Amino acid sequence: MSQTLQDKRPVATVRTAPLSHARMPRWAPAAIAVGSIAAGCGIGIAAGWHSRVQWGMIAALVFVLATYVITSKVENSRQAKDRVATSLVWVCFVLAVVPLFSLAWVTVKEGMEVVDGYFLGHSMNGVLDVQPGGGIYHALLGTVEQVLIAAVIAAPIGLLTAIYLVEYGRGKLAKAVTFFVDVMTGIPSIVAGLFILATWNLMLGFGPSGFAGGLALAILMMPVVVRSTEEMLKLVPNELREASLALGVPKWRTILKVVLPTAIGGITTGVMLAVARVTGETAPVLLLVFGTRLINPNPFEGAQSSLPLYVYEQYAVGTDASIARAWGAALVLIAFVMILNLVARGIARWKAPKTGK
Repeated sequence: MSQTLQDKRPVATVRTAPLSHARMPRWAPAAIAVGSIAAGCGIGIAAGWHSRVQWGMIAALVFVLATYVITSKVENSRQAKDRVATSLVWVCFVLAVVPLFSLAWVTVKEGMEVVDGYFLGHSMNGVLDVQPGGGIYHALLGTVEQVLIAAVIAAPIGLLTAIYLVEYGRGKLAKAVTFFVDVMTGIPSIVAGLFILATWNLMLGFGPSGFAGGLALAILMMPVVVRSTEEMLKLVPNELREASLALGVPKWRTILKVVLPTAIGGITTGVMLAVARVTGETAPVLLLVFGTRLINPNPFEGAQSSLPLYVYEQYAVGTDASIARAWGAALVLIAFVMILNLVARGIARWKAPKTGK
């Protein structure tokens, strides 16, 4: 009897959620982006805004809002929040990249009109600023020499300082070194130039020279080299150090043969970042090198010029010819930094530890 009653009891039904739900097609984000751009342009034209930046900001806002609304209707609110986060990442990426591409495009467009063999192989000797012609050979030579002097001074000191902090640094001395490196990271370039001016030029009695400018640039390079090298050395696994030490290899040789080759790629990149930072500095060069229209291949005596100072001087004149020369020098400066980075990456790949099966 009890068995019969149990069989007659109603069985509760459990509703299971579907394993799949509606999803937006793959082309939906691209379609939303196109529609947002059209909406941003339409709103900008209707409002009478002439700035393309305003149009782009409106388009980005419409893109984020449309992504959330459409995804909520088609899928669900959880997927909508996920897509909005992804959309914000893409919008921020575009907002960061578009000015860079715009700057590069304008520089290449304006600079290519004057950059040629004559422009690269002649100085401004005998050429008035208001006249067409002239070149940047004296400024390019000064930039190469000053940056080379700064790199020769700052790279070894920064590398050895980072090795000390990571491998040997303990106690108050290491904390003091870390503190001063952090302070030097935020030093304005004009302060470094004033320091060299007060010590090298005024106290020791030396005149303006490319070497003095290189000293100021080295001060600006050192903290960048130290910080980047320190982080790269920390990424080297301790197991590699322990394995080398377990085989009886001295610590200095472990650092030289194991640690540094493992981190050489990041170290080289950090040095190139430091070089790229100081290559465009104008204030120390203006204080210590003074600038000249003549070719001075001796960085230890006499005034020199540099590409950033040349750009500043030519742009300050304000004529069509001088502004064209400024754009050409800016293009050469960008190309110079790019070539240095490519060479550094090639050296890093060549010297990096070889991995194989």
